[in-house]
Amino acid sequence: MKSWEVPFITRHLTAGERLGELLFGLIMTLTFTLTAGFVVGEERTAGRDLLIATIGCNLAWGFIDGGLLILGRVFDRGRYARIGRVIRTTPNEVHALTAVAGEFDEYLDQVTSPQSRQALYREVIETVRSSPPGNLGVRGEDWLAAIGVFCLVVSASVPAALPFVFIDEPWLALRVSNVVLLTLFFVIGYRWATYTSIPPWKAATRLTLFGAVMVAAAIALGG
Repeated sequence: MKSWEVPFITRHLTAGERLGELLFGLIMTLTFTLTAGFVVGEERTAGRDLLIATIGCNLAWGFIDGGLLILGRVFDRGRYARIGRVIRTTPNEVHALTAVAGEFDEYLDQVTSPQSRQALYREVIETVRSSPPGNLGVRGEDWLAAIGVFCLVVSASVPAALPFVFIDEPWLALRVSNVVLLTLFFVIGYRWATYTSIPPWKAATRLTLFGAVMVAAAIALGG
C-alpha cells in the first residue's frame, strides 16, 4: 500500500514529509530489531516478544515524531510572526525589505531576478501590513498532520513485524524481517527520487546499501 498516497495524509503532509516519515519509521524499526537481536534468546516466546517490541517501538516513536512535527510548525509560525511584527512596526521600508529578503532569498534567488524579488517582497510587505496577525498556537491541521505522521511511522513497522507472526524460529524471523526492510528501503528510495532530480535507481540503490551496511555491521557484531 502506498501510504504516502492516502488522501487524508496527502492533504496534511508534503511529499517530502510523507516519504521522510516512512524512511524514519524503517530506520527505527531496523535499528530496534537489530538491537533486539543482541538480547532476545531462542525461547518459544522470543518471536512474540520481538513482534510486540517492534510494533511498540514504532508506536512510541510515531507519537513522539507527531509531537515534534506540531512543535516545528508552531516554531515556524512564530518565526514568521516575528517577521510580520518587524514589517508592521518599522517605518523604514529598507529594513522591512531586508527582513523579508533574509527569510526568502535562499529559496528564490536561483529562480527569480533581483527586480522580481524586490517587487514580490514589496507585495508581501503590503499584504502583511493590511492583514491582522494570525493565530500562533496549535491549529487543527497541526493535529491532523501529527496523526498522519503517527500512521506513517507505525505503518513502516508492520511489514517488518509480519515474519515474527508466521515464522516460529526467532533468528530466522529476524533475518527475514531484515530482508523485508532492505526491500522497503529500495522501494522508498526509488519513490523518493521521483520528487527530485536524482535518478531513481541510483537513489534506491544507495539507500538500500545504507540499510545493508547497518544489517551487516549488526550481524558481524553478533546481532
